[in-house]
Amino acid sequence: MPPPTITHARYYMPPDPPTPERPLVMKARDMTPDLHLAPHEHPVGQVTYAPQGVVRVTANNSSWIVPPQRAIWIPPNIAHGVAALEDSRLRPLYVHASRSPFAGDECVLLEVSPLLRELIAALEQLGPEQHPQRELLLSNLILDELGRSATRPIRVPLPSDKRLKVLCDALIADPGAEQTLAAWATQVGASERTLVRLFEKELGLSFGQWRQQVRLAHAVPLIARGLPLSQVAEQLGYTSQSAFSAMFKKTFGRSPSTFFTA
Repeated sequence: MPPPTITHARYYMPPDPPTPERPLVMKARDMTPDLHLAPHEHPVGQVTYAPQGVVRVTANNSSWIVPPQRAIWIPPNIAHGVAALEDSRLRPLYVHASRSPFAGDECVLLEVSPLLRELIAALEQLGPEQHPQRELLLSNLILDELGRSATRPIRVPLPSDKRLKVLCDALIADPGAEQTLAAWATQVGASERTLVRLFEKELGLSFGQWRQQVRLAHAVPLIARGLPLSQVAEQLGYTSQSAFSAMFKKTFGRSPSTFFTA
């Protein structure tokens, strides 16, 4: 059975949304893999961040996997959904539109620096309606640090065609699946030629290229948890650790063993 979906609007926004005078508000929320937040939008921006756990964010026809060392900026009025891939301490930051750290309507994946992590932890420790001057100071520092955060692309584009969506959803759920495109064609009710055309038209990638991006996106939280690279490679369907490491470095410019060290 699919996980239950939370649709109640009050679950998504804090009771006291950000204002020009109080530009940043946090709402603590713990999530388990047996539920997810349905696609929704709001007039304020959001930084989706979980200091513990791994979440998947969908927005702008794309999917991002976000481990604790990363966060994702979602601009105001952009529909997005959130699912926990494991027990997660979600600590979203809501940002007034006048203080958006990034321009435009694109989501931005962020590295969470040690300073940013500690600033967010300090903001959480203040509690509601306590020390407004210190809260404002921390908020301004967080917004400044967000704008300076380095980004790394771990974006997986998503299709709109229903047949292709069935295939893509299955591979996102099990990135190590080794079925060929011909095998998938039989399962989703489309010819292999049709799927080839749809991948190129809707996603701008071949089946192999898209599956590779999914696997690398899933690799990041596994590496972050300290899973041996040999096991990461095996889980994600690579023939060897060296093949996985070579593809990871080609994509991210750094080896898996050094990805989180800088």
